[in-house]
Amino acid sequence: MHLLIIGYVWPEPNSSAAGSRMMQLINCFYKQQWQISFASPAQQTEHMADLSQLGIDAEHIELNKASFNTYISNKKPDIVIFDRFMMEEQFGWRVEKFSPDSLRVLNTEDLHSLRQARHDAIKQNRPFVTEDLYNDHGIREIAAIHRCDLTLMISEVETKLLVDTFHVPETHVFHLPFMLPAPQHTDTLPSFEERQHFISIGNFRHAPNWDAVLQLKTDIWPKIRKRLPHAEMHIYGAYPPPKATQLHNAKEGFLIKGWAENAQTVMQKARLCLAPLRFGAGIKGKLVEAMQMGTPSITTTIGAEAMNGAFPWNGVITDDIDTFVDAAVSLYEDKESWLLMQQNGNRILQARYQAEEWEPKLINRLTLQVQLKDSLRKKHFLGLMLRHHSLKSTQYMSQWIELKNKNGAEQV
Repeated sequence: MHLLIIGYVWPEPNSSAAGSRMMQLINCFYKQQWQISFASPAQQTEHMADLSQLGIDAEHIELNKASFNTYISNKKPDIVIFDRFMMEEQFGWRVEKFSPDSLRVLNTEDLHSLRQARHDAIKQNRPFVTEDLYNDHGIREIAAIHRCDLTLMISEVETKLLVDTFHVPETHVFHLPFMLPAPQHTDTLPSFEERQHFISIGNFRHAPNWDAVLQLKTDIWPKIRKRLPHAEMHIYGAYPPPKATQLHNAKEGFLIKGWAENAQTVMQKARLCLAPLRFGAGIKGKLVEAMQMGTPSITTTIGAEAMNGAFPWNGVITDDIDTFVDAAVSLYEDKESWLLMQQNGNRILQARYQAEEWEPKLINRLTLQVQLKDSLRKKHFLGLMLRHHSLKSTQYMSQWIELKNKNGAEQV
């Protein structure tokens, strides 16, 4: 099987949950000895994974350029994975036209339009309603999902939303959470006594993470610090902007640490993880990482959404600030409860995120989807209609931009 991944960015597994998720997919395909190519129009970064170690062809492609037509025609991969809907918008029509037999798969990471709609509701100081998704961003993303042969959804909640509200056929969507190794035995991790302080971690370029940092700084940490005067709040994350570093205050015990070379190392040194997320989507890599490192967490309903199923959380879930503070202080000092929450996290990992369970499911589904591709395309009339109209408009816009850029270059 030859597989091409068109990445919105180059994977950075130590910078974001999305980067970690992408490497989980790549490693799964690598174990099958599939031929893997990774192409992206993004600039390469210092934190990106070295794909050459896995024998993966990593190539730069350009937006709105006919050169991609030749590229995809020559490759003719069995499967093309668009990493986020923007890549399907840019390259989907070219893949359909120049490699029509390729299975087109969308890897959403999370439902971007849901995250954006929830953010807009927060800005307007009101509850989120489903109709908030009926905007330009939501229409674009849902259309891309319908155009693809299969969409990988990391959250059960979002999978249900697509099927029930947006009429995506169950044959065209696949729930696939994080695929993780078996959890470490808690005896191998630092003990309650060996740990100290609180941690919050997340890429600063991700709006929900920045909002959470502000919540900690203004509403939560001052109350915790008043009750635990020797505790510190350690804030880690890639790409901290000046507005974040300016929040650093050693006297308040509020420390902006920035980039963590190894997120798991800093996570297992902390006694508690705090994630006061007010909006977002998908499932949260930082909270999975906390479970892996035996670090109980205090988070919100949004933070824990779709993560623990019927299992008790590895800490406390609350949307009330005072309850959040009380839980953080209580769990920080109560070893017996702390150990219980640590075990809760282990049970969630074992029951819901095991690679040995999910990797075969993914491979089987992709293999079956390739076999049934033509018949499933014919049955999904909404997808046919959107590909006919949307891909034509995307094609003409792209060709117009290409021609405009060409004429501009000739004039120069």
